[in-house]
Amino acid sequence: MSVVLEAKYINKYFKKPVLFHVLKDICFNVKQGEFTSIMGKSGCGKSTLLYILSTMDTDYDGELYLNNELITGRDRQYLSYLRNKHIGFVFQFHYLLSEFSVLENVMLPAKKLAEKSLQEIEYDAMQKLKMLHIDHLSKKRASRVSGGEKQRVAIARALINNPSIIMGDEPTGNLDSHNAENVFNIFKELSEEQGLSLLIVTHDKDFASKTDRIIQMGDGKILV
Repeated sequence: MSVVLEAKYINKYFKKPVLFHVLKDICFNVKQGEFTSIMGKSGCGKSTLLYILSTMDTDYDGELYLNNELITGRDRQYLSYLRNKHIGFVFQFHYLLSEFSVLENVMLPAKKLAEKSLQEIEYDAMQKLKMLHIDHLSKKRASRVSGGEKQRVAIARALINNPSIIMGDEPTGNLDSHNAENVFNIFKELSEEQGLSLLIVTHDKDFASKTDRIIQMGDGKILV
């Protein structure tokens, strides 16, 4: 089983207002097709860690590998490309552009990557919407679909460039239990049938208990 993401001795300090050691010697990896959740009390460093793992925050000590490539110390332009191509994001808030259609929202990261023609991107986007059973909403404006549907659109958008890993920050935090279960089932299917790796920060014990592995954090460290 190949390793998709690996963190080696990640340390992070906040410098202001006083020096604070946020993350302490974080070491772990995520293998291909593994569905991993990160749990821990508020303020234990989960979201800070996710920002580093997703290459958004480069101010840390230690080493980060994506698909066995050391990405620590690479320039911002390259990291932006890497992030768009290999990492899909699903947040608590869907961050859809409300004036755009569902289809246009899903196409955006692929248009930014610019490795395919517009026709190919549109075809790919429709395939992702079909896979998530929301292709009938493709022409609707994003502001006109329900909360649960918006989160599915956000997942389709995260999948458009066929990433190596999906990272989620409380992706079910805003959803009722029915829609939260839908999102979990979509993730589970992606991991089992497409071999996609998932790393999800969550407070939802039910959600975490059904994932392949729980990384428990406390006080900036990995406990288990």
